Amino acid sequence: MKIAIVKLSSLGDVVHALPVAHALRRYFPRAHLTWIVEAREFAILKNHPDLDSVVPVDTRLWRRLVWRPAGAREVAGKLSRLTERIRRARVDVAIDLQGLIKSGLLTAYTGAPVRIGFARAFCREPLNVLFTTERVTPPPHAVHIVEQYLSLLEPLGVTGARPVFDLPSDPEADRRIDEFLAEQGVKPQDRLVALNPGAGRRAKRWPVDHFGRLAERLAVEAGARVLLLWGPDEEAMARAIAANVTARALVAPSTTLPELRALLGRCALMVGSDTGPLHLAAALGTPCLGLYGPTRAERNGPYGARCRGLQSPNGTMGAISSDEVFRAAVELLE
Repeated sequence: MKIAIVKLSSLGDVVHALPVAHALRRYFPRAHLTWIVEAREFAILKNHPDLDSVVPVDTRLWRRLVWRPAGAREVAGKLSRLTERIRRARVDVAIDLQGLIKSGLLTAYTGAPVRIGFARAFCREPLNVLFTTERVTPPPHAVHIVEQYLSLLEPLGVTGARPVFDLPSDPEADRRIDEFLAEQGVKPQDRLVALNPGAGRRAKRWPVDHFGRLAERLAVEAGARVLLLWGPDEEAMARAIAANVTARALVAPSTTLPELRALLGRCALMVGSDTGPLHLAAALGTPCLGLYGPTRAERNGPYGARCRGLQSPNGTMGAISSDEVFRAAVELLE
C-alpha cells in the first residue's frame, strides 16, 4: 500500500502530526509512506525513519509569483510537474491533516481512490470536504490536535495509537551546538532554561517586559542559565531582554532546524507562546511551559507529561502574570 500524508505547515503543526507517520509505519510496516510538506518545513522531515519519501512544495512562493507578470504561467508549470510526480507514485490512500482548500487540492492531485480528511466542522476551511472521500469527526476524548490527527487513521483500522514523536538527530548540528554551549561556559549540570519571546502573530506574544522579569527571577532565584531564542526579525528583542538581566543571559546563535533541535534537547525547560520551537521542544521530551491567549492550551498546548499550558483569563497575553509563569516554571524545573 502507498500512503501519502498531506500536512504542509507550520513547524508546530508538522511536529504535532509526526505521530501519524509513526503509527502508520507500525501498523503497515511494508507500506510506502510519502509526506507532502512546505519547503520551509522540509528540514524537520528529511531522513525521517518512518518515511520513504518527502515531497516539498512551496505554496508561499506560488502565492507571490501568481501576481507577477507571467507568474501565473510559472506557477501552473510548477503545479503541473508536481502533480505528475505525485500521480506517478500511484498513491492508494491520501490523508489530509491540514483541512484547507490548498491541502485538499494537493490531496486530490494524488489521484488516490481513498482520501481521508476531517468532517466539515473540524476543517479550517469547510470547502476542504470537496476533496476527500472519507470524513472523520474526532471522538470527544480527542481534545488535543495530536489526538485529532491520529483519529484520521480510524478508516484504515488504526485505533488507540499512542503518540510517539520521532525526531532524528543530526551529528554535525549536535557538534556545533555543543561547541556553542562550551564557548558560553554552559556545563552539562547547568539548568539551561530557554525563553522564546517571539511568535508568528503579535497577538500570541507575551509582553517583552514580562519576559524580562521572568528571565531575571529564573537567573537569580532559581539559579538557571537563561537562553534567549529568536526567529526572523526577533534578534533585537532577544538581545534587549538579555541585556537587562543582572546575571549573564545567553542569546542563541542563528540556527538551522537541526541545530534548533539540538539546542532544545539540551535544555532543562522551555518557556514560550504557541510557536513551532515550543512544540519541537515538547516532542523532544524537554519540559515545556506554553503561554496561551488567543489560542486554546487544551487543544494546541505543548504535548507531553512534562508539559503545561497556561491559559490567559481573558484571551490576551498580557493578562498572564510574570509571577504565575515563574511559579509554574519552577515547579517544572523541580
